[in-house]
Amino acid sequence: MHVHTSAFADDGPFERLPAADVVDGAPTTSTRELWSDGGPVEAGVWSMTPGIARDTEAQEIFVVLAGHATITIGDAAPRTVTAGDIVSFDEGDETVWDVHETLRKFYVTRTATGEE
Repeated sequence: MHVHTSAFADDGPFERLPAADVVDGAPTTSTRELWSDGGPVEAGVWSMTPGIARDTEAQEIFVVLAGHATITIGDAAPRTVTAGDIVSFDEGDETVWDVHETLRKFYVTRTATGEE
């Protein structure tokens, strides 16, 4: 099957993050899967509304389509990302996302379990 969609199509539905993952605010996320190999590889569009949350990452590369955030990976210095930036994570990276303006990214992930 071929997918033809806009990277800027309406997101949704947005869902609350687990309380244990929220550091500040009330961020919500939306995931729109666009492709999967039926196993551990998936591609799609993900968005997060303003707030601060922590996550444990899959192996991933993504392009920021819109928005503005500061991401901290482990003990590394925080990095600001905006539209056009390309970012990669290793599986298991512990991150903190401080989203200042709703962030939208196109991602490709690969996990050992096949789950993002």
